[in-house]
Amino acid sequence: MKRVLSFSAAMLLAACSGGEGDHLNGYVEAETLYMAPQEAGVVGDILVREGDQVKAGDLLFRLDGRRLSYAVEQAAAAANAAEKRAEPAGALDQAVAEAQAELERTQLNFERTKELNADGYVSKARYDNDRALMLEAEARLERARVERDAAHHDHQSAEAQVGLTRRRLHDLEVRAPAAGSIERIYRRKGEVAAAGDPVVALLPPDNIKIRFFVPEKRLSDMKPGGEVSFACDGCAETMTARISYIAAEPQFTPPVIYSLKERDKLVFLVEARPVAPADLRPGLPVDVTLP
Repeated sequence: MKRVLSFSAAMLLAACSGGEGDHLNGYVEAETLYMAPQEAGVVGDILVREGDQVKAGDLLFRLDGRRLSYAVEQAAAAANAAEKRAEPAGALDQAVAEAQAELERTQLNFERTKELNADGYVSKARYDNDRALMLEAEARLERARVERDAAHHDHQSAEAQVGLTRRRLHDLEVRAPAAGSIERIYRRKGEVAAAGDPVVALLPPDNIKIRFFVPEKRLSDMKPGGEVSFACDGCAETMTARISYIAAEPQFTPPVIYSLKERDKLVFLVEARPVAPADLRPGLPVDVTLP
């Protein structure tokens, strides 16, 4: 789940006010990843602390899997039973073979009766009886085949259920999808977490951006992929960011007819991704220099 951390309204107004000349005010914003379990359950272990740096694939937390492990055992037992019913040369295959043999026997018997009846040696009642026996054998063979095929489908379904329950058990462990820093921990060991309920907040460096507002007269200089320079308090040197987004509409609604005076107040939101975002924190004010 992805949410955007927005800075305070005061900082937003400061960003909109701009600066003098080619310098504008802006601020750092972050798109935090809120790591949540797919299943509801009791938090078993939290393997990170706030401020930790993690790599992609690192285990962040896991839910207690004891209850779900019983479901895995139950599904495995059902799959084992279904496998025995559907095993080759088992009882169901034998039933099909017996029904097939019985059908062949009744077919031969009926064919003889049919010829004898045509020659007048066998009564019509005998003919009807042998024909009925043959039709019953055909029906028994069809039922045996249906039961055998159903057993195979049941076995496949049971195996799929085993795979699903094992996957659910595996998904109780939540890992970092990308490298980043642990910003917040919302649940502790022993607490109940709902499905989709955030447990850990992760901030990858690539999810940090700066936001600033460009006057309408300088908008033509802004292109996606273009670079701007910016500085911040505590930053060692001027940094660079690549423009990733330019708003299609102005941030504030101006009069319908623009005068030259009013056009100077018209600004557009621009977002840029820092090339080296490691030392930037959400909410940090920045001074942006336009090219």
